[in-house]
Amino acid sequence: MGYRNLRECIVDLERSGQLVRIETEIDPHLEAAEIQRRVYQAQGPALLFNRVKGSRFPMVSNLFGTIDRARDLFRDTLDLVQRLVDIKLDPARALQHPFQSARALPAAWAMRPKFVRSGPILDHETTISELPQLVCWPDDGGAFITLPAVYSEDVTQPGWQSSNLGMYRIQLSGGEYEPNKEIGLHYQIHRGIGVHHTQAVREGKPFRVNIFVGGPPALPLAAVMPLPEGLSELTFAGALGGRRMRLIRRPDSLPLAVEADFCITGTVDPERLLPEGPFGDHLGYYSLAHDFPVLNVEHVYHRSDAIWPFTVVGRPPQEDTAFGQLIHEITGSAIPQVLPGVKAVHAVDAAGVHPLLLAIGSERYTPYSKEQRPQELLTQANAILGQGQLSLAKYLLIVNEADNPSLDIHDIPAFLKHLLERVDWTRDLHFQTRTTIDTLDYSGSGLNTGSKVVIAASGPKHRDLPTELPSGLTLPDEYRNPRVCLPGVVAIETSSPLSNLKSQISNLKSFPLILLVDDSEFVAATLNNLLWVTFTRSNPAADIHGVDSFTEDKHWGCRGSLIIDARLKSHHAPPLIEDPEVTKRVDQLAVKGGPLEGII
Repeated sequence: MGYRNLRECIVDLERSGQLVRIETEIDPHLEAAEIQRRVYQAQGPALLFNRVKGSRFPMVSNLFGTIDRARDLFRDTLDLVQRLVDIKLDPARALQHPFQSARALPAAWAMRPKFVRSGPILDHETTISELPQLVCWPDDGGAFITLPAVYSEDVTQPGWQSSNLGMYRIQLSGGEYEPNKEIGLHYQIHRGIGVHHTQAVREGKPFRVNIFVGGPPALPLAAVMPLPEGLSELTFAGALGGRRMRLIRRPDSLPLAVEADFCITGTVDPERLLPEGPFGDHLGYYSLAHDFPVLNVEHVYHRSDAIWPFTVVGRPPQEDTAFGQLIHEITGSAIPQVLPGVKAVHAVDAAGVHPLLLAIGSERYTPYSKEQRPQELLTQANAILGQGQLSLAKYLLIVNEADNPSLDIHDIPAFLKHLLERVDWTRDLHFQTRTTIDTLDYSGSGLNTGSKVVIAASGPKHRDLPTELPSGLTLPDEYRNPRVCLPGVVAIETSSPLSNLKSQISNLKSFPLILLVDDSEFVAATLNNLLWVTFTRSNPAADIHGVDSFTEDKHWGCRGSLIIDARLKSHHAPPLIEDPEVTKRVDQLAVKGGPLEGII
């Protein structure tokens, strides 16, 4: 049976040596976040901060800091939930193996919420300013909630069956918000709460929102699950938690989660917006201030033993990486059923998730064709880009399973090598221009605005990839420090126009992919550096170029090397950099006798 609440989870983690209590006073302004990032990078334990400067509430972080710990939190239910997903996808399989399927029945029963009259969430009330004021990065616009579960309902179809539970960032202070009365709600396109907002606009009325913080670990994980529209995440929270979600009905509010540690209730005027941000976000850059909805705060409830959970986002990997891994383990079997012909999809965490998708598809309908070129792969690519948040991808790289049935989609160097050995730049580039990309991605031409490219490769290998620079390589002075990053991939520093490079590139023609970067040594140092720089700092339609390029019947290609301009541009958001003084303070906590000795 899963944890009833956050306190049970913390006690269990401490008992098993997976949680450390920090009794030194910790400042939620930058210091707590710096500690969390450092402990996560060290794959350390969960941390309970018992003394939080400026707040009477303790804080806990890094609950999901390792994939093994994240799995352990759901050890009693993970297998059953996976079976439930399989049954939903293939009822015939359940009939063939009824005894195996019967094991999933408890999880199915837990999917329906249970309504009660009262519970610990109503023990006390407080104010926004008394909550821990977590600020993660030096230029953040205020304090934020980073691990909320935001509950909303459709004003035209009230009830939990049409509800949405999502993880959307919440700004508690700063900007133009009236203290203790207004807080910011940031939700991006293709998010369930956006449907509720649209309905409220059409009806001309405000809509209610409840923000849960804390509670059983199943609650935040359910909030990030990519469930089909119209299926409440509350059902998944119950299944994963191993018990029905207990909710309190109140006449002046949406349902309250009984076991949450905190609940902020209020209403959103769908026509009123205020600047929200800046905020250091999961791509590794600040998302800047933009107009977003405002929650008019009515109540801030909390239980007697309330603990404030938080996480920190920034350049991946961070703690939220474990969420993505768990989601893949639970729902990975759904991909071939939802997307026929597609064998696997991988949203690459190191590239910021949305900027880069890898996929393995299949050419099923043309066994007689002698021309081995991407055909059904393109249909499958369009299907992938039509699925919820997958539609926010900028780069989709897809290959044919038959060319290498043992190819592992999570072995990124092997996948890129396979693709670059087969890709034909005259044929295999397919652009979508002036379309939607992630709200947090500033590589495009405006908010939510950019382009996409599908690179589809199928057929036999037709090139060997170089692993060393040509001997005696010379480049013009304005092109410096070429570095081989991967087989067939070279990075070059430059601040010059692309036209000059194209005319001097003949001695690098054996490299199918050339990256223009600000720091080639940094890019070549690690795979994660390569992925982060290349795919977060480029907008395909604007930043992909090629040697001997052409346009034919509105199709663009090139006969020589493909060039991706992955340099920082003036319209990009600034990257995240720690405050050096805070870093020094955290260093001192790790010295001999300090609370973080042996942890970071």
